[in-house]
Amino acid sequence: MGVAGPSGPVLDRNEVDRALARLGAEHEAIETSLLALQDHAGRRLLEGAELTGITKERWVTAEASITLLWAYFDAYADALRSARAIRSRRRWSSREDLADLTELLRGESVTVAGSASATASAPTMAGTGKLSERFTLAELVERMNELYATSLDMVVTADAVWSALPARIDLLAAELQRTRRLAHSVGVRPGEHPSGDDLERITRTLTSLREQVVSDPLAFWAPAQGSSAPGGGRPDTKRYDREARALEEVRREIDAVLTVRQDAEARLVRLRDVLSRADRTLAEARIARGEVLAKIAASEVPAVSGPSTALQEQLAAASEYRRHAQWHRLSPLLESLEERAEDELLRARESLTAVTAPLAVRAELRGRLDAYKAKVARHGFAEDPLLVERYDAARRMLWSAPCDLRVAEQAVLRYQQAAAEVLVPRVPGNGGPQDRRGES
Repeated sequence: MGVAGPSGPVLDRNEVDRALARLGAEHEAIETSLLALQDHAGRRLLEGAELTGITKERWVTAEASITLLWAYFDAYADALRSARAIRSRRRWSSREDLADLTELLRGESVTVAGSASATASAPTMAGTGKLSERFTLAELVERMNELYATSLDMVVTADAVWSALPARIDLLAAELQRTRRLAHSVGVRPGEHPSGDDLERITRTLTSLREQVVSDPLAFWAPAQGSSAPGGGRPDTKRYDREARALEEVRREIDAVLTVRQDAEARLVRLRDVLSRADRTLAEARIARGEVLAKIAASEVPAVSGPSTALQEQLAAASEYRRHAQWHRLSPLLESLEERAEDELLRARESLTAVTAPLAVRAELRGRLDAYKAKVARHGFAEDPLLVERYDAARRMLWSAPCDLRVAEQAVLRYQQAAAEVLVPRVPGNGGPQDRRGES
């Protein structure tokens, strides 16, 4: 180590050689990186694209930074060549040579001059009012690293978005066109079906989205949290994903329409059968109501409504839709009709049950009366005068028309009570049930 100078202690020959070797390696690495940046597909695309928005703003800065990078690199290479020339003068460098080399390698020996257009947008010289700067070689390397990182980040980010989103948008647009052709074939058209309107909206959105992605890719970038590496993050696909989901919903709707086209006739046949069963059940209920009114007295019988004309009209409309291949109209109508037809059949069955309830009550009373008569006969009391009298009274009421169910039920209860007294023996002297077979 020699006497200290303006740049610190004078370097000896070994230190100079090591410094030149390190600087030479850095020179090669920087040159390789700059050439790779120059040839990067993203940079070439940025140069030829009509940019807008944030991408245009950042590319102006990045382009100036790249220009300045080459100016810095040229100055760095010149300084390195000068240092090597001084070192190569003689095998054993003199003190004056070592002092000059120390100044070159450690002092602010590098002057970078640039045009106003090249430095106006560069982040390092913009706003300084200077068209040249002086650096040490170490400072120059640090400055080049900073400019390279920011420029590469911008280029890599734009290239990543362009590599991902336009291709995906094009694939989705192709799927959209296939879906539109299929939709038109089944009558799903704009202004006639909501899904047709959705297809038009998706088409407009995808066209606009692609134009925006191509002209302003940085607007579709989501940086990674806490990442400082160039290109850290991923393309923002939220708008694309939303349209992809919308197209999938439309596709499901069209599939439903296609399914309707395939099994429409079978579904219409089933609908006609269900409505026919409902009409027959209502007709049966009306006949049963007349029978009940004629045979049962003092009973409230609900009225029976006629068949649903609205459902019949809608069924006729569904048949017309099928005849004219209006599948997009037929699909929702069939679903509604199937649900309402089942409800209509259920209503008819409930109506029949309601109007025939008095007949069911009469049948239950008749069955109960005959069951008790059979039980009494098995115990040998078939000829009991009281039982015969009460049985005959109850039977006349139940087998006469019109039948008063309330009076008939009381008659059956009286017969049951008399039968119970006969069948349950009494203990003499205790006032309990007695066996009346001796009396008879």
